[in-house]
Amino acid sequence: MRKTALFLALMLVAGVAFANTYAFGNRVVASGDSVGRLIEIAGRPDMVTPLENQYGAREGENWTYFRDGKTIVFTVDNAGKILRISESR
Repeated sequence: MRKTALFLALMLVAGVAFANTYAFGNRVVASGDSVGRLIEIAGRPDMVTPLENQYGAREGENWTYFRDGKTIVFTVDNAGKILRISESR
């Protein structure tokens, strides 16, 4: 019973880890990657929007790409790491 529960927990974590990726052709960008890797794979973003907290301090940026009728937004922290990837049509 414990082995089954552990296996299911690990599968859930693995599924969450793969959920935050985006493929540009045959190359993949994932959360945790650097913006350097993102630029290498996807090029410069079409739009960059600063993110600020309630006090006006900069917390990061949203890098937006418009590709094939989709809008892909990469949320980047101040250290240059991708935190989140979202896609919409």
